[in-house]
Amino acid sequence: MKVLVIGSGAREHALCRSLSLDPDVSALYCAPGNAGIAEVAELHQVDALDGAAVSALAVELGADLVVVGPEAPLVAGVADAVREAGIPVFGPSKEAAQLEGSKAFAKAVMAGAEVPTARSYVCTTPAEAAEALDAFGTPYVVKDDGLAAGKGVVVTDDLDAAKAHANACERVVIEEFLDGPEVSLFAITDGDTVLPLQPAQDFKRALDGDEGPNTGGMGAYSPLPWADPKLVDEVMQTVLQPTVDEMRRRGTPFSGLLYAGLAITSRGVRVIEFNARFGDPETQVVLARLKTPLAGILMAAATGNLADLPPLRWSDEAAVTVVVASHNYPGTPRTGDPITGLDEVAAQDAPHAYVLHAGTRRDGDAVVSAGGRVLSVTAVGEDLTEARDRAYRALARVNLDGSQHRTDIAAKAASGA
Repeated sequence: MKVLVIGSGAREHALCRSLSLDPDVSALYCAPGNAGIAEVAELHQVDALDGAAVSALAVELGADLVVVGPEAPLVAGVADAVREAGIPVFGPSKEAAQLEGSKAFAKAVMAGAEVPTARSYVCTTPAEAAEALDAFGTPYVVKDDGLAAGKGVVVTDDLDAAKAHANACERVVIEEFLDGPEVSLFAITDGDTVLPLQPAQDFKRALDGDEGPNTGGMGAYSPLPWADPKLVDEVMQTVLQPTVDEMRRRGTPFSGLLYAGLAITSRGVRVIEFNARFGDPETQVVLARLKTPLAGILMAAATGNLADLPPLRWSDEAAVTVVVASHNYPGTPRTGDPITGLDEVAAQDAPHAYVLHAGTRRDGDAVVSAGGRVLSVTAVGEDLTEARDRAYRALARVNLDGSQHRTDIAAKAASGA
């Protein structure tokens, strides 16, 4: 099977790493990719938002399957263009991707499917926003209706900051604050059958102790030793299957990866948001624990054959990933700094720990930073404590001037707190 992955982040590197280990994959391509992905896949330049260009590349390469990684190409309709070229594609249509592309659309789908979520208002004027903020009180939760690369959500006790974010967006969803720990649960679906993966927890705030601004994610771990063993079954019955059924009923069937961001509140499970693709950095830890070869799962979803798959197989090991971000992230990041120590990780920590690239590029013989989240160090171990130790030991070998990372990823879960 020849597989083409679209994207250039750590999520795509994790996907490519898993696909490169799959004996059924005879050729692996990535467009546009990054410096790390180049070690496991053949890179091609393409505008990931240009459906015609992506489908033409897939045809040229003779791809049997195209995997669209990031949200922006999905919302732009790239998966539709590939399907029209007659090539199976893992990723929802432009219309179905509105589950992530529009918070208001997602709320409407959840209402139709009777999915438990936060009460909310959709606001388009400063007056509407002020009224909604007053209705819910603190902490204020203000979400940009459109795509914002994981940074469109403000949670604050500062009314002026909440109003400023609302007024800077064309349309916002303002909702009640959901208490309790957050969980990420991915599900693969072909539009009918829904196949849940293992839950993970990510860390959105930039600094230790969940301080600082929201980011695209600074680390993640799986499994969740503190979670109810029945959590996945409950979310399947109350969230994932009803949402997929509602999308099909609306005439916009959803196939690909449905991500549910959940809050385990004092009143039960509530959906915070949906994404239409693998989440970063949770993908890194979920795929690290998946033992079933990945290509067959993605192809079954793309061709409507998920019901025929045997149950997925999972490792009993734990996985932890820690994101290394560039200077000033999540503000305007500094780029172009050399990254050293990558060879040392490969030589001394593999196969238990490895580096997945995100914002990197080649500059001659050097690898340099090229974005906000530069790379993530992922490790597996017998339990979360061992996985953490291995991840941070490997991370200590990596040097990027001015970089930042959290030191407390999975610490509470590992200690049983």
